[in-house]
Formats: sequence, structure tokens, C-alpha cells
Amino acid sequence: MTIQTADLCDQHEEKVRVADPIGLRNFGGLAAFGGPISTLKAFEDNSLVRTALESPGEGRVLVVDAGGSLRCAMVGDQLALLGVKNGWAGVVVYGCIRDSHEIGQMEIGVMALATHPRKSVKKGIGERDIPVRFAGLTFVPGEYLYADHDGILTSAEALL
Repeated sequence: MTIQTADLCDQHEEKVRVADPIGLRNFGGLAAFGGPISTLKAFEDNSLVRTALESPGEGRVLVVDAGGSLRCAMVGDQLALLGVKNGWAGVVVYGCIRDSHEIGQMEIGVMALATHPRKSVKKGIGERDIPVRFAGLTFVPGEYLYADHDGILTSAEALL
């Protein structure tokens, strides 16, 4: 499956919603990725990120609303490797990641605002599979996300 968000926008203009360009950067080994959305809302606590990535991904994309925090990382190489092993297509973090060099070598899409060396706390606080909003979009579990170097878009239905 080849994902090109510009082409998807041209072909399905009435079906897609495009994320605002808020500075999300691609850090993963896959330059383009997509799949059904699964969501998390957790601020500076990545416990639920681990729980999600330990479960079967089945080609889904984990969207993590970390409140835009730039004070710690929500995903590192160990969690990204769990995502690869469990069949996740990608992770989009409205926050930071760490171990970016290692993540860049993995067969998974990872987008985030920035990198940060500090790990998050682990208190198990957050919510899973609820609509989350950032970058001018509401990410709804079960809808579809497509991402590449041009940006991120979502659709209520599969486009590929």
C-alpha cells in the first residue's frame, strides 16, 4: 500500500480532514503509514501507551494526545519495538518521543512534535479509545489515519 496524502486529498477531497501543520515530524522508519485509529489521552504518563502497544495492533495507528507536553517522552525505542512486534502501523504523539535514532531504524511510522530525553511517569493515568483533539482535528477511534512527510489526514472510511 502506497500512501501519498497529497494524492488522497486530490482523489477524496470531500471525504478527508487534514491536520493543521503544527510541527509534527516523522521519526519512524516508515516515511508513510496509515490504518484504523486507536486513541489515548494521557499527560506525561506513558503507562497506557505501553499497554496499547503490547496488544495486537492489527495495522492500526495509535494516536496519543499527550497535551502537547514538551517536558518528557511518551514513546521510546522499547515501546516502538513493541509496536513493531505487535503489528501496529504507526504512532502519532501530540508530545515528545525519545531514542529517535533507534526508532528511525524500525519498520513503524512514528510522528511527534519533538524529542526529549526524559522518560514519563508511570501512574497508569489516562483514557483509552475516546475521541481526542489536536492539530485542528478530532481523531475518532475506528476512523482512518494516513500520514506522510506532507502531513496527516483522517477519514471516516478506508481510502486504500
